[in-house]
Amino acid sequence: MNHNKILAITLNPALDLTVSTEVIQLGEVNIAQHGTLHAAGKGINVASVLVDLQMNVTATGILGANNEQPFTDLFREKNIKNAFCREAGNTRINVKLTESNQRTTDINLPGIDISSTTLARFRQTVFDLAEQFKVVVFSGSLPCGISQSTYADLISQVKALGCLTILDTSGEAFSEAVKAGPTMVKPNREELAQWLGRPVNDVQDEQRAALKLQSYGIKQVVVSDGKNGFRWYGENAIYHVTPPKVSMVSTVGAGDSLVASLAYGLARGESPEQTLERAAAISAHAVEQVGVGIVDMNRLKDLQREVSLTPLTLETLAGE
Repeated sequence: MNHNKILAITLNPALDLTVSTEVIQLGEVNIAQHGTLHAAGKGINVASVLVDLQMNVTATGILGANNEQPFTDLFREKNIKNAFCREAGNTRINVKLTESNQRTTDINLPGIDISSTTLARFRQTVFDLAEQFKVVVFSGSLPCGISQSTYADLISQVKALGCLTILDTSGEAFSEAVKAGPTMVKPNREELAQWLGRPVNDVQDEQRAALKLQSYGIKQVVVSDGKNGFRWYGENAIYHVTPPKVSMVSTVGAGDSLVASLAYGLARGESPEQTLERAAAISAHAVEQVGVGIVDMNRLKDLQREVSLTPLTLETLAGE
């Protein structure tokens, strides 16, 4: 296994239509200030950031054959190895509406219908590839017609080959996949509450949820909390990670940038502290720009020096 090689899986990619406007007026004609249409998907965003970190990345998943060109162009431009399978039809388009106050509204389509033949071909692709990689990242939702246990099955399969696994999804796909005991999961507070079936009201609630996830054999739980940063729950330590203050331009891709940095640290065998500092800096760098990727390594180093790591304990749960 090569520690510089990571496999990024995106089963439900999308063309992202990103539109910026002053204020969205519902039921009215809205004039956009600018917009872009580009190849995206959580795992593809992860792969893009990892390439910027000088990692050898292969991306796989399922693309619609009718509009794959923007994806193949991106893979060529970024030097991402393309191992996607194709399904007849069009890859979905997702709409992201950003207002001047930085409020973002996402409208996500469900995705292309996947045939059993294409799914079987994809599963074989993952099996054939996985043993080459130290880390396999599973990102995003599942497309139509696919069992919600698909991620769980794939995680079990690649774990048996010795791979470390990172999961970033939500809903039923998350609930099923955590039972397979991935190495790391990265829910946000809302996704964590969805999994619990009740609100996460405070850090105590979050700690209980993290412990419950770790009971499945998950070694690292990362709970993202927007501008407040994130908490990292390891086997022997817990950290609250506070990012540097930056001028926010767009939150699109910030979570994927975080996952990419966590995958990098896992693949390289770094200390948690080193990984978490870089992860917070890369996430901060992501929100101060439009688009996904590291555009200024010197800026990233400056941001990393401003990250704060605060050790936490589980003492608040003692006796409960």
